Amino acid sequence: MRPSMSLVRSVQRVARRGYSTQSVPERKVAVLGAAGGIGQPLALLMKLNPLVSHLALYDIAGTPGVAADVSHINTRSEVKGYAGEDQLAQALEGCDVVIIPAGVPRKPGMTRDDLFNINAGIVKSLTTAIAKYCPHALINMISNPVNSTVPIASEVLKKAGVYDEKRLFGVTTLDVVRAKTFYASKANVPVAEVNVPVVGGHAGITILPLFSQATPKANLSDDYIKALTKRTQDGGTEVVEAKAGKGSATLSMAYAGALFADACLKGLNGVPDVVECSYVQSSITELPFFASKVRLGKNGVEEVLELGHLSDFEKEGLELLKPELKSSIEKGIKFANQS
Repeated sequence: MRPSMSLVRSVQRVARRGYSTQSVPERKVAVLGAAGGIGQPLALLMKLNPLVSHLALYDIAGTPGVAADVSHINTRSEVKGYAGEDQLAQALEGCDVVIIPAGVPRKPGMTRDDLFNINAGIVKSLTTAIAKYCPHALINMISNPVNSTVPIASEVLKKAGVYDEKRLFGVTTLDVVRAKTFYASKANVPVAEVNVPVVGGHAGITILPLFSQATPKANLSDDYIKALTKRTQDGGTEVVEAKAGKGSATLSMAYAGALFADACLKGLNGVPDVVECSYVQSSITELPFFASKVRLGKNGVEEVLELGHLSDFEKEGLELLKPELKSSIEKGIKFANQS
C-alpha cells in the first residue's frame, strides 16, 4: 500500500523544517549505541537531517543491518555501519558531533543510579576512543545517569589532555520536550509556541522546570505548577512503568537527542542565536556541572546563560536539588579516577 501524498509531503516538511536550502558544510555525525532502543530511531532521525553529510552508526553488534536499512532513505547523508571495538576508530575519525545513547536502559523499579556501574564503564571506554580519534568533536551524552556520565567523560578527556568544556554536553532536551508538552496541555496553548527552560540535572528532583519563565504566559495555580513539575521529573518513570518491563523512553529520547544534535550542527555552521538547555561545565551555581540555557556556536558552548528570575517554589527546588546533583557529580569523578 502506497502512503498518501499528503503523508509524504508532511514527512518531507518535517525533514526540512528549520533548515536553510543553501549549501551547507560537510558534517560527519556518529551515533554510538546505534543498534539499541534509542540508537535506532535516533539513526533514522539523523538520516532525515540535511545538515548531516556522513552518518556513522556504531555498536558492539547489529549495526550493519541498521545501517543498511537506514541507508536506503533518500536523503543527503551517506551511512556506514561499524560493529565491534576494532571498528570504533573508523566510526569516529573526522566526526563533528558524536552522540552517545549506548548502555543499558532502565527497567521498572530501577533508578538511574542502578544503571551506573554498567553504563559508567561503557561511557569511560567510548570517551577514551573519542579523545584519541576525534578530540575536537562535540559530544552529546545521552547515556544515563547523565548527572554522572558527563563528569566521567570530562575526567577521561582531561587525562588525555584534550578536554574542552565547550564541547561536552549532557543532553537534557527530553526534560524540555516533556515540560513543553505538559505545560501546553494544562495552559491550553499551542505546543509549538511553548518554551520552558529546564535547569539543574537530568534525574528526579535534579530536573527543575522553570514554569515561571514559560511562554506564552498562563496563570496556572501553584498546585498545577507543582503537579507539572513532578510529572516532568517523573516522566521517564511514567514511560518505564507504562511499557511494563519492555523498555524505557526510547522514542521520545531519540526525538530529543535529534533536536539537540541539530542545534549543535546549526551552531557549528554559524547559525546565530541557537539556544538550548544542556548539562555542561558551569559557574552559574557552586556546582561544577549544571543544566541551563546555553548559546551554541562554532566552538560548541558560546555562552552559558544565567538562570534569570525564579519563583519561590523554584528557588526552593534549586536548593533541594543541589546536594543530590553534587553527589552524582562526585560519584562520576571518583569512578573516572579509580583506574
